[in-house]
Amino acid sequence: MEKLFQDVKRASKTLSALTDEQRNSILLDVAEAIVAQQDTLLEANAKDLEHMDVKNPLYDRLQLTPQRLEGIAADMRNVTKLPSPLGHNSHQRTLPNGLRLHRVTVPFGVIGIIYEARPNVTFDVFALCFKSGNACVLKGGRDADDSNRAAVALIHEVLKRHNIDENTVSLLPATHEATAEMLNAVGYIDLCIPRGGRKLIDFVRDNARIPVIETGAGVVNTYFDKGGDLQKGQAIILNAKTRRVSVCNALDCLIIHQKRLADLPQLVAPMAEKQVTLFADSMAYNQLKGHYPDTLLMPATDDSFGTEFMDYKLAIRTVASIDEALAHIDLYGSGHSESIITEDEAAARLFQQKVDAACVYWNAPTSFTDGAQFGLGAEIGISTQKFGPRGPMGLDEICTYKWIIEGEGQTRN
Repeated sequence: MEKLFQDVKRASKTLSALTDEQRNSILLDVAEAIVAQQDTLLEANAKDLEHMDVKNPLYDRLQLTPQRLEGIAADMRNVTKLPSPLGHNSHQRTLPNGLRLHRVTVPFGVIGIIYEARPNVTFDVFALCFKSGNACVLKGGRDADDSNRAAVALIHEVLKRHNIDENTVSLLPATHEATAEMLNAVGYIDLCIPRGGRKLIDFVRDNARIPVIETGAGVVNTYFDKGGDLQKGQAIILNAKTRRVSVCNALDCLIIHQKRLADLPQLVAPMAEKQVTLFADSMAYNQLKGHYPDTLLMPATDDSFGTEFMDYKLAIRTVASIDEALAHIDLYGSGHSESIITEDEAAARLFQQKVDAACVYWNAPTSFTDGAQFGLGAEIGISTQKFGPRGPMGLDEICTYKWIIEGEGQTRN
């Protein structure tokens, strides 16, 4: 494993010689290869899907389709259209002694990514890392190992055609031992980004000896205020919950003002068709009883709140004020994405000011928390921490900087 890390580190040193045009050309070739070799990629993905129950909500996250591969290729092409994040002079000044200071953006070097059953991440991470001059070490999960290996083989094939060191991207074995090696790769991996559930992120943070940016885990709430528009709310809540239930920006808890409880049955009615199970507190449960399928309506328990369901399940909490909604979010939210539905601008501004999360929405679903949707081309993860990057992380967030100092022979007293 150390030899692999050494090879990646060495490859990272060669990337600075490439121009942005060269990087873009290679990424466009990879995007073209994704579409041209989709049969190979889908065949590998089918092997992974054989081992997962189709009823598992994570099945959707694991599955590749021709349409999704087209989308992955399109995201990679979008990355090439973005300006290079490298070489930007973000701060410059001349000191009284005549020294000229410049703060210039540069790559981290080698970025390690640990992720679960998400084969699209392999391509997204490569695109962002390569565009920003970083090499990457990938550690996928067992569920997607065949898919990941096919993806990396395709990338290596394109890199070889361009005479680029294929160690620019390396895939580790899908084992716990490989994870441990990665988290202890001091001197080889400059930054580690885990993408997955709470258990994975906690394990990485607690065991890593290399720098870590926490991403991914999302306990997401949406507050339907007393001034909320019913038609807007119905569409926003349905999209946030059911667009893709296995992703981190999916809605987990609907908070509703008690003055709007009479509208709750209509607000959640479309979710019955999607077979969404509701875990409602006593006031909401009584309002929904007889107006929502009995088999899909359950009394909420203490565990219903603060849970990232990643499934067709939704908790409902009734509050008497916006302050009570804010307190609920403060207690149960994970700092990922939160939304308010209201026509009251004062309430919306208060919500935006008080909610402590990476992304705060007003009259829009949390499903938009995504690097591609934010115009970043793709994302390497969604940071829920406050130190360093926060929210969807694109090219700028995986660069650091160095100071360039120019003088005329000055010496310090």
